[in-house]
Amino acid sequence: MKASLTLLLLALIIVGCNTDQTPEYDLIISNVNLIDGTGAPLVEGSNVYIKDRIIIKIDSGVIKGQSILIDGTGKYLIPGLFDCHVHTSDFNRDFPKLIHYGVTSVFIPGGGKCTNEYYAEMRARGNQDSIPAPRVFHTSQHFTMEGRHPVKTYASSNWVEGETVFFLKDTAQISQLVKLVSEYPILGIKITIEDGPAPPFVERMPLSFISKTVEEAMKYGLEVFAHVSDNEELRMAVEGGAQNLVHYTGVNIDPNDSIHLKWIDELKNRDASWVTTLMIDKSFLYPLHPEWFEDKHMITSYKNILKEITPELIDRANYFSQMLQDEYGIDENGLSDFVKPQSQDIQFLNDQGLNMVLGTDAGNDFNFHGYSLHEEMQLLEMGGMAPLDILKMGTLNAAKMMHAEDSLGSIEVGKLADMILLDENPMANISNTLKINKVIKRGKVQRRIEE
Repeated sequence: MKASLTLLLLALIIVGCNTDQTPEYDLIISNVNLIDGTGAPLVEGSNVYIKDRIIIKIDSGVIKGQSILIDGTGKYLIPGLFDCHVHTSDFNRDFPKLIHYGVTSVFIPGGGKCTNEYYAEMRARGNQDSIPAPRVFHTSQHFTMEGRHPVKTYASSNWVEGETVFFLKDTAQISQLVKLVSEYPILGIKITIEDGPAPPFVERMPLSFISKTVEEAMKYGLEVFAHVSDNEELRMAVEGGAQNLVHYTGVNIDPNDSIHLKWIDELKNRDASWVTTLMIDKSFLYPLHPEWFEDKHMITSYKNILKEITPELIDRANYFSQMLQDEYGIDENGLSDFVKPQSQDIQFLNDQGLNMVLGTDAGNDFNFHGYSLHEEMQLLEMGGMAPLDILKMGTLNAAKMMHAEDSLGSIEVGKLADMILLDENPMANISNTLKINKVIKRGKVQRRIEE
């Protein structure tokens, strides 16, 4: 009898040791309205299963007895958002704000603080899950010329040649500079063609410098991201071979102009991406609209900026308002008057098959990290774009520009679990992207700002 009992106990121990106690999933979001970012219509009653940061299954049906469940009933799940034009001089301050607003990935095309060390610190912060931070993609430091934009426009002691900016002096120097920056984990080279966003204007970068930079970059598998602000600079970027454009503002595409259509075909042939940044125009007008600070979704630190608006800032806003009226040939200074022609152009480019991508130029005055990406989407909707197209521009299209569409940008099996759970339907109104219930990065619910 004693021997039988011993054998029974041994058998139970062996069975217990062989039983896999590891949970099958780390997280499940159940019965949610899924908008997957691919441009496909909303799917009701979806279950999304996550294991080891990866989406491993999507199905429908009732799930019972799971302690790792987030009930998505009545809620909406979209991919984590990208802002593909961000600057930050203090990522410890700005990264939690980006995560708060569901921006789980950013693209940083240079800046006054962007030494190699600063870039490395930002990448390291974005590659962990415990401290709220988006993952970071970036270009090289600015390739520009002495006394040109952005060094002239945003004068600062942070601009140090060879560390945060490279001044091109002749084409012979370019091959050395490209080789130097190619040794770092960059997506490409940021080149500033423009003559400055406002008078006094300077000379544009010569076309030969643009072409040489593109030629040298291609030797190392790098792309060129061109900063343009009007049609002449767009022509130069296209003729110089640039693969990507990091602003739309200031450009005016005529669908009936054969030259413009030729530019579009050239960009399509090189699989180009074009970043929107309509928020630049809105940011110019912010001091004239104190009511914009009343949005309940705007965090307190942003609301408090209203108190810092001086008569000088209002005068500057009036100047830019007049400049925008002249630029767009309109007599009004309402936001929709500036936005509508740009949104229509972006819709046309998107319909033509160009990879249009959301970006804000956050980090400049009245262009707020995280919050302004939602404003960017609202501006596009104000101009007539459909929410489904807008969301794709901020998710899968953006991931394509980062060459990360195999792992990011949509809610599909095999991809990293970057997602936002919303309380309201963004297809009904894109402003519902601000009604965030949870932000999830790599399968882990992120800490948001509490107020």
